[in-house]
Amino acid sequence: MSSSLELIGRRAKAAARRLASMDTATKNRAVNAIADALLEQQDAILEANSVDLAMARENGTSAALLDRMLLTPARLAAIAADTRSVAKLPDPIGEIFDQADLPNGLRLRRQRTPIGVVGVIYEARPNVTVDISALCLKTGNAAILRGGSDITHSVAAITRAIQEALTITGLPADAIQSLIDPDREVIRALLRLDRYVDMIIPRGGAGLQRFCVEQSTIPVITGGIGVVHIYVDATADMAKAVPLIHNAKVQRPSVCNALDTLLVQREAAPLLLPAVANDLCAAGVELRCDEESLELLAAQPGAANWRIVPAEPSDFGTEFVSLILSIKLVSGLDEALDVIAAYGSGHTEAILTSDPIAATRFTQEVDASAVFVNASTRFNDGGQFGLGAEVAVSTQKLHARGPLGLRELTSYKWIAEADYAVRR
Repeated sequence: MSSSLELIGRRAKAAARRLASMDTATKNRAVNAIADALLEQQDAILEANSVDLAMARENGTSAALLDRMLLTPARLAAIAADTRSVAKLPDPIGEIFDQADLPNGLRLRRQRTPIGVVGVIYEARPNVTVDISALCLKTGNAAILRGGSDITHSVAAITRAIQEALTITGLPADAIQSLIDPDREVIRALLRLDRYVDMIIPRGGAGLQRFCVEQSTIPVITGGIGVVHIYVDATADMAKAVPLIHNAKVQRPSVCNALDTLLVQREAAPLLLPAVANDLCAAGVELRCDEESLELLAAQPGAANWRIVPAEPSDFGTEFVSLILSIKLVSGLDEALDVIAAYGSGHTEAILTSDPIAATRFTQEVDASAVFVNASTRFNDGGQFGLGAEVAVSTQKLHARGPLGLRELTSYKWIAEADYAVRR
């Protein structure tokens, strides 16, 4: 294993050196060629995906994870469209900033550069293979990818399409390589490949994140675990709040920016909660309510038709990735902030309010990669932020935070020019 991974690392490093000098037009042609290849090889990709799904069903995989794994013609078309959007974005490589002429004779500037080789470890989502490839190529980075063992066939088929597109456009096929071996020791070996890999990005659950942090000799950017709250205060527009909450919870419950816990100011609860329960329960959501919210909802005329159950302590601070929502009543903004500080994961938080003072305090005091005022948490996404595709959503604070788009996949170098200057 070590010798083959060493070879993959060497090839990735060599490819990264070539990519670093590629002009923007060439990189854009390659990214667009990947989009074309996905659609041209759709049948083979969907067939491979069906094999992964069949095996996952046999293994008892949950409906939420099956949804993450699923590729359809519509989803492939959307992935291809997102890929093309990356080609249309400005190329950050070569950008010059912080220029200065210094008294010591140096003409100094910083210039944006590729990171080099990016290792990405991910679970359940074959689309990540394309997102990472497009973003890395646009920024002149090579990538070594390791998708989950449950999507092995899908990743292999997508990688073949990507490498063929690279070859057609004259870029090194080794710029994008996938580790198909399902052995978990491959991940451990990748995390120690610091001679060739410059950064590791894990996309998956808390177990994967912790494993990478503990085992890696390479810098790791963590994120993607979303324990997401929406706080509704008494000044919010209750009619508009209900469809927003529905969108945050129901549109795609298996993703990291989907709503997990609804915090409601007590004064707003009698009007808001019955409408929320009626709407969400009709969509198949189970509501896990604290004592106060359960008592309020149980007394409503439509309660017999709602899936409302008492919340357990563990229902707060949990990323459900399914049609489950915990509900808690709070006295006001201070208590809501305390709950978010105690249970949030630093991913995405939102407030629904008409009070500008409350909105300002919320955005200033909540510690998360993205904070929304009167907007669905589902917007915390690279595409929705105008970044094109994203590699992940970082919840850490060093180097990059929030959706990891093009700029977050770059570093910089200092460049100094002078007229034969010497230090005195």
